[in-house]
Amino acid sequence: MSAHYVTVVAALPKTRSGKILRRTMRGIADGRDEPIPSTVDDPDVIEVLRPVLRRPGHTL
Repeated sequence: MSAHYVTVVAALPKTRSGKILRRTMRGIADGRDEPIPSTVDDPDVIEVLRPVLRRPGHTL
């Protein structure tokens, strides 16, 4: 059984469609340097989440 961790953040990115955003966040968690989709309301939120998503053992 693997351990699960929860990280509380001040905000989450918002878009009209979550598909592209989920793919972007998964890519960041996998260590890829993903560009921020143009549909994100506040791109700064993703920049704040990058270090959280890149923590060892973090999965989406």
